[in-house]
Amino acid sequence: MKREQILCLGPTPALQRVMVFRKLVLDEVNRAVTTLDGIAGKGVNVAKVLQALGGRPVALGFVGGERGKILRTALLERRIEMDFINVAAPTRQCITVIDEAAAIQTELVEESKPVSKANYDSLYAAVERRLPKAQAIVMSGTLTPGGPERFYARCVRLAREVGVLSIVDAKGPPLVQALKAGPGLVKPNRTELAATVGRDLTDEKQTLRAMRDLHAQGAERIVVTAGSQPALTFDGHKCWRIIPPKVKAVNPIGSGDAFTACLTWRLLEGDSLGDACRWASAAGAANALTLMAGEVEPRVVKRLFRLIRQEKVH
Repeated sequence: MKREQILCLGPTPALQRVMVFRKLVLDEVNRAVTTLDGIAGKGVNVAKVLQALGGRPVALGFVGGERGKILRTALLERRIEMDFINVAAPTRQCITVIDEAAAIQTELVEESKPVSKANYDSLYAAVERRLPKAQAIVMSGTLTPGGPERFYARCVRLAREVGVLSIVDAKGPPLVQALKAGPGLVKPNRTELAATVGRDLTDEKQTLRAMRDLHAQGAERIVVTAGSQPALTFDGHKCWRIIPPKVKAVNPIGSGDAFTACLTWRLLEGDSLGDACRWASAAGAANALTLMAGEVEPRVVKRLFRLIRQEKVH
């Protein structure tokens, strides 16, 4: 059986609205000059970017209510395969507010609602059914409130049993539990890494020490992003610094998801971790040049890739 699918597991997808203001003034009436509506959530963002790059993603998670129907329709229009579990809780709506005068992007996040244990059992069954046909599974974002902290760990363990690459982009207890199952790669950002290890990471040395801690706990490889700052990689033996290109960001929200998607794609193409991270950094920067999260143009990714440097960390 030929494995082609990349499972993009994100329990809490969302509808996404982006509103652009010339100048945002608090406690006043503000009129948007541009409004865009789309779909997002970390798993959906990963799926969108993989589709743009030529991959074959399958989006998995929970959807509910009229918003859930809209999200399904939007994925169908993009020809992105999905395997969502219908739940009673409505799909959330998130809003990005962009203040052009101050060059500030603010994300207003609607928290997801709790779902039942039976819903998680159904989602796990979907993963179990899909994994034998998959090249990789990417687990992104937070669980629903009260969700089982070992859910990602169960998925990682299952992936290892069938020889599928597992990538976890999460934080806190779900990531800590996933480490025990031995994921192929984990990709928190620096803030998420600090929350996971329970201490401040104020410089590169402290960040690298925390990355080694995650390796000791079970992660085969670790990549830590930091927005427009260099990403750090550790393959269990060597550390590398990936220096991104300088771009004038339009909306950087979703860049971490674009990074994860491209990283997965390039690893599956056989790239080394360092080269895969260079491509991933290019995708993250390309996403920052678009208004909607989780959107990249392949030609822009290729152009930015040539501007990215890789340095060994001693």
